[in-house]
Amino acid sequence: MSPAEQKQHAHELVDRLDGGQLDAVVRLLEVMIDPVARAIANAPIEDEPIGEEEVKALDEARVWLKHNEPIPHEQVLAELGIAQGEIDRYNKER
Repeated sequence: MSPAEQKQHAHELVDRLDGGQLDAVVRLLEVMIDPVARAIANAPIEDEPIGEEEVKALDEARVWLKHNEPIPHEQVLAELGIAQGEIDRYNKER
């Protein structure tokens, strides 16, 4: 198939997708085109051992969660003076 025929075929396939499938394909295409996203997707899995400080912080967080309700994402953003809309706009612009 020529590149023009491949593009036409891709358009025909995309037209047949439902909403969820379309969203997944759009995200895949964005990652394929974005060099930073591609680099992150292809980055090796971090296999560094977790240090003592990290283990201690994780243990403290687990203990805290046993006695407290998790803090909603929206509350954390509000305390930082950030609106979810700002994050969404930033992500769309990238």
